[in-house]
Amino acid sequence: MSSDTVDSSQSQAIEDEIVELEGRLEKAKARLNKAQVNQGPSIPPAKIPSSDVPLTSPTHHFLLLLSDSALPLGSFAFSSGLESYLAHTRPKSSFPTFLNFSLSSYASTTLPFVLAAHRHPIDLLELDDALDAAIMCTVGRRASVAQGRALLSIWDRSFKSALPAGASTAAVEALKEFTVLLRATSSNITTHLPTASAHLGPLFGAIAVILGMSLRQTAYVFMLSHVKALLSAAVRASMFGPYHAQKMLASVEVQEGIQKVIQQEWETKIEDAGQSVPVMDLWIGRHEMLYSRIFNS
Repeated sequence: MSSDTVDSSQSQAIEDEIVELEGRLEKAKARLNKAQVNQGPSIPPAKIPSSDVPLTSPTHHFLLLLSDSALPLGSFAFSSGLESYLAHTRPKSSFPTFLNFSLSSYASTTLPFVLAAHRHPIDLLELDDALDAAIMCTVGRRASVAQGRALLSIWDRSFKSALPAGASTAAVEALKEFTVLLRATSSNITTHLPTASAHLGPLFGAIAVILGMSLRQTAYVFMLSHVKALLSAAVRASMFGPYHAQKMLASVEVQEGIQKVIQQEWETKIEDAGQSVPVMDLWIGRHEMLYSRIFNS
């Protein structure tokens, strides 16, 4: 057999191999595309819904106020179980792990009440009562009420006198009646079952709808505020510095994490709300048993 015949045979074999490999590559690409379609679209980082009104409109103004870390809710006094988590898990403590636990827990237990109050603010009293009955951990309940009453004070002393045009009269009236009931409960020390407790979740939803924020904006700002409070607690607990905290706050992982839990609880009814991370109640509840602590919870 001549050398030309051998070279021609080898070239043909290589060409056949190339054709086979290209065919396998096309089939692999087709399987990948099919898998991506079956997974559905990925959740994009949350964005404030577009609006034709300028950023200086009353609605956007109040959105920025409610999302401001300087809002005097007293959140700096609470760690939402982070301090207890550090005490019980070191040296295996991981803030990203705790953040995922806390986001899931807070969304599953509280976010349905925020959304329900935004959708039906006239049911504020019933929602507050239902959430009060649903919270099993005494320490967590105390933190929720403390921040809720602080938000109600902000509404009464600051926001109420500067309502945007078109604010729901029925929602404003419901909030007014709720405030009256709360004051009556506070003044009557013989009352065993308080008429109102003032939990943060329902009050946040009701106030947000009065101020003109959309349901999606309300949910995102509420969960973002929780993340901010956790990061602030982590900095003061010396887990990392403020620059790293801002890096985490700006990360795609945090954005997608917030968006994910909102999607999970978007249609959850309040009667289906519940603790998705049972160990969170243990960490929060055991906070008061720590020998020394820098946070209230």
